[in-house]
Amino acid sequence: MTETRTAIVTGSGRGIGAAVALRLAKDGHKVAVIDLREEDTTATIEAINAAGGQAIGIGADVSNSDDVAAAVARVTEELGAPTILVNNAGILRDNLLFKMSDGDWDAVMNVHLRGSFLMSRAVQAHQVEQKWGRIVNLSSTSALGNRGQANYAAAKAGLQGFTKTLAIELGRYNVTANAIAPGFIETDMTRATAERVGVPFEDFIAHAVSEIPVGRSGKPEDIAAAASFFASEEASFVSGQVLYVAGGPKG
Repeated sequence: MTETRTAIVTGSGRGIGAAVALRLAKDGHKVAVIDLREEDTTATIEAINAAGGQAIGIGADVSNSDDVAAAVARVTEELGAPTILVNNAGILRDNLLFKMSDGDWDAVMNVHLRGSFLMSRAVQAHQVEQKWGRIVNLSSTSALGNRGQANYAAAKAGLQGFTKTLAIELGRYNVTANAIAPGFIETDMTRATAERVGVPFEDFIAHAVSEIPVGRSGKPEDIAAAASFFASEEASFVSGQVLYVAGGPKG
């Protein structure tokens, strides 16, 4: 039987984050659903409650150290010391390099990299004290390079190096750190990308599927399943790894 832990999932108001939060709740964990605005966590909280789980919603900007400190303190007070952290919060500011603004670059770096750093630094104190912890960072196949995503690709590649370093530093405290690199997943974010390039979402999906060996698009639940494994007791000897969940070989 799975021991009940307290998990934090950032960017879990919708999409992959929401699926991960719901899966961890179904696994028996208490879950803190964090998104930029607390009202954006309502749907995820309701889904977890409907499934018999326990969750709270918190509004926080993960790139702001004061917000992070306050969020982790509230989680600790209301749910107990957090020992599972899923750094999922992310944004897109896609553009070709010559069109990319300073703000486009900084915004993506701040949410993905600074946010994961601040959250991990805050939560590891509880993990080290409890002598048990799981950190799961969301990378992407874009870490391998993707046209129009110099900022996003650099951030997602950076998260892989960050993950491997956490694994080295925290392993002695029974804390593992792993990354998931999703391929094409059907979410609001990919729908927005299709709209930005002027392609109907169904056609956008069909093109993606044509290049995926297993012949289907990914769903948020596919990523949630991988996160569930990395957060489990059984994954205690798996650390510093990057798992490409993309329907075929990557990396």
